[in-house]
Amino acid sequence: MAVACLLITVLACQLVQVLRAALRGKGVDGSWNTLRNILDGQQRVTATFRCADGRALHVRKATRAAPLRKIYDALGIDPRPGGTRKTTI
Repeated sequence: MAVACLLITVLACQLVQVLRAALRGKGVDGSWNTLRNILDGQQRVTATFRCADGRALHVRKATRAAPLRKIYDALGIDPRPGGTRKTTI
């Protein structure tokens, strides 16, 4: 078990370094903590509305990513992950 934990930790550290190098190459610089704090600003939210027939409409989408746009563009990531989902129950 300890070997698996160590392997996962090493892989995670390598992934962080690869991401930071890719971002630096696109002009986005900062420590991992700084990048995490910036990315922490985006969330997925769900709004629930009651329909006239008694059913509930749930709309789930990501908040706007204006401060994160430079990071998303540098990594080629969609700034609105998951799109918009509408579910009626």
